Amino acid sequence: MSKRFAPAMARGLAGRQGRAERALVRQLDYQRRKAAAYQGQEREVVAERAAEARRVAGLLAPWAPEAPRVLEVGSGAHGLVFFLGAARAVGVDPLAAHYARLFPGWQAGADTAAAAGERLPFAGGAFDLVLCDNVVDHAGDPAAIAAELARVLRPGGLLYFTVNIHHRFYHWASLAHGLARALGAPFEVGPFADHTVHLTLAAARGLFAGLPLRPLSEGHSIAEARALARVAPPRHLGDRLKRVFFKNAVYRLIAVRE
Repeated sequence: MSKRFAPAMARGLAGRQGRAERALVRQLDYQRRKAAAYQGQEREVVAERAAEARRVAGLLAPWAPEAPRVLEVGSGAHGLVFFLGAARAVGVDPLAAHYARLFPGWQAGADTAAAAGERLPFAGGAFDLVLCDNVVDHAGDPAAIAAELARVLRPGGLLYFTVNIHHRFYHWASLAHGLARALGAPFEVGPFADHTVHLTLAAARGLFAGLPLRPLSEGHSIAEARALARVAPPRHLGDRLKRVFFKNAVYRLIAVRE
């Protein structure tokens, strides 16, 4: 990296880290309110998440190892790892201790560790299957998390990765929001406050550039996101913008560690 641009890069990462910490505060508050609202509806939540876990397991079935050691990075309140039924499973999340108290009904489905995805507390090659489901755009350094996902996978192990992707319009809007907050603006726009970055398709793919991962399956839902925005009744200006600039499409990667 050029010495000329290194200080600017460092300031950018520091600012993003501050946004990541703020996003965690907002996320914990949201999940506390959700835990109160979910009381008495735990069975419905378990059924819904178990169905999603089965769908993901079906996607992985052609390549999945038997009796795998499973890690989910960013397991959150309702991560896939809690519903897979794996005998050796770990969920990692900075708020893991809070979630274990808020959602005991399913958090016991895996061991948990409170840690950041950028610095996983595991040896290299420790897992056969690593999951990271719509997480990295809330974090301070998505590229560092991608590198950690590859590091803790054994050779021949599988990665399942998803993240929301957006039109580049939202990338620039997110940067503007972060700059305004850094300069002391007294407002927050929810989607930009809860995410440190709004990744484009190219940026999502670029997270894995140079890593020892070979794609087995890759796809995105940009066409579906555009079609949905055109037919959904607009509730506010943001919904009207989505008809021009797609938002919240999903990028999915299944890859093998080489």
